[in-house]
Amino acid sequence: MSLEVSTVRRVTARLMPLFCIMYLIAYIDRQNVSYAKLEMVQALGLSEAAYGLGASLFFVGYFLFEAPSNLILAKVGARVWFARIMFTWGLVTLALGFTQNATMFYILRFLLGVTEAGFFPGVLYVLTLWFPHAHRARMVGLFMIASALANAVGAMIGGALLDLHGLLGLAGWQWVFLATGVPAVLMTPYVLWKLPDGPEKAPWLAPEQKSWLAQTLAGEDVGQDTSHAGAWKAMLDPRVLLLAGLYIGMPLGAYGLSYWLPTIVKAFGVSNTVNGLINIIPWVLVAAALWWVPQHAAKRGFTVWHVAGPPLLAAVALVASVVVPGTWAKFALLCVAAPAIFAGQPGFWSLPPSFLRGPRAAAGIAAINAVGNLGGFIAQNVVPIIRDSTGSNLAPMLFLAACLTLTGGLVFVAFRVLGTGPKAAQPQELPKTQAK
Repeated sequence: MSLEVSTVRRVTARLMPLFCIMYLIAYIDRQNVSYAKLEMVQALGLSEAAYGLGASLFFVGYFLFEAPSNLILAKVGARVWFARIMFTWGLVTLALGFTQNATMFYILRFLLGVTEAGFFPGVLYVLTLWFPHAHRARMVGLFMIASALANAVGAMIGGALLDLHGLLGLAGWQWVFLATGVPAVLMTPYVLWKLPDGPEKAPWLAPEQKSWLAQTLAGEDVGQDTSHAGAWKAMLDPRVLLLAGLYIGMPLGAYGLSYWLPTIVKAFGVSNTVNGLINIIPWVLVAAALWWVPQHAAKRGFTVWHVAGPPLLAAVALVASVVVPGTWAKFALLCVAAPAIFAGQPGFWSLPPSFLRGPRAAAGIAAINAVGNLGGFIAQNVVPIIRDSTGSNLAPMLFLAACLTLTGGLVFVAFRVLGTGPKAAQPQELPKTQAK
C-alpha cells in the first residue's frame, strides 16, 4: 500500500464519520421546523405567511454571519469552533421548543442561522487542510451524503415525534425541537475530544504520513496567498462572485423540490406515516448519486459535465414531473430530479480551492455558500407565491427548471474562466476503503 493511499485512508476513516454525524444533526435541526409546523402554526396562532417568514429568516442569519464565522475558524482552529457552533445551535433549537409567539419564533430562527453559520463551509475549508486536491471531491460527496440521510431520518422520526403529544405535558411540536436539539449539545464534548486542529496534531497519523501530507499540500499551495491579509478581499474576487451566483440555483432547486415532493406523495392517499416512509426513496437515491458521481469523476477524469450535467437533467425531470400523467410517473421523475439536483455539488466544491488557499479559501468558500444558500430563502418564499398567484403546479416547476438550467449554463462559463478546472481532473488511485 502506497504512502498516499494509507494516509488518505487513515484520515478518511478518522474524520469523515465525525463530520457526517455532525452534518446529519445539523441538517435535521435545519429541517425540523417543517415537521413542527404541522401543529405549531395552529398552537401559536401563526398565519402561513408568518410561518414562512420565520422559517426563511434562518437563511438571513446564515448569510450575514457565514464569512465571519469561517474566518474565526481559520484563526482559532476547527476543534474549538465546531464545538461552539454545535453547542449554540443546539441551545437555540431547544429554545424553539418553548416558542410563545411569532416574534420569539422570528428571533430564534434568525439566531439558528447565526449559530449554524460557518459549519458547512467550515468543513469544506477544513478538508483543504487534510486532503490533497485529487481526493477532495470524493470527500465532499461523502460529507454531503449525510444531508440525504438526514432527510430520510427526518421523514421517519418527524411524525413519530409529533405523536408524543401530551408526554410530560409537552405538545408534539415541542418534542420535535427538543429531541433534535439535544444531540447537538451532547456532541459538543465529543468534538472537543476527537477532532484535532490539524494533521500535525493528529495522534493517529504516523510521522511519515504527516510529512507526506504536509509536503503534498505545501506543493499545491505554491504561488498561492495563504496569509490572513486580504482574506476579506477574496469575497470580491470575480471568480468567487461567479461561483456564488452559480451556486444559488442548487439550494434553490433542493428547497423547491422539498416543497413539491410531499404534495405528490400526498396524492397517493396514504397516511402521514406512510408518506414519510415513501419520501425516504428519493433521498436514498440522492445518497447513491453523491457517492457515485465523484467516484466516476475520479476514475474517468473530472469534466465540466460532472457539475453541469446534473442540474440540467434535474431541470428536465422537474418540468416532466408536472406534465406527465399519473401520480407514480410524477413521483418517479422526482426520484430522478432529487439526486440530479445534488449530484453536481461535490465537483462544484472542488472548484474554489483550485484558486484559493488558507484564510482566503475560508472567506471565499463561506461567501459562495452564504450567497448560494439565499436560494433556500428564495425557494421558500417565491415558489409558494408563484403557486398561489397562478393556481398552477407547472409554473413553480418552470421557475425552478429555469434556475437550474441557468446554473448548468454558468458551469460552462466558470470552467472557461478558471481554465482547465481543478487539479483533480486527472484520474487518481482510490483509497481501498472508498474503491468499489
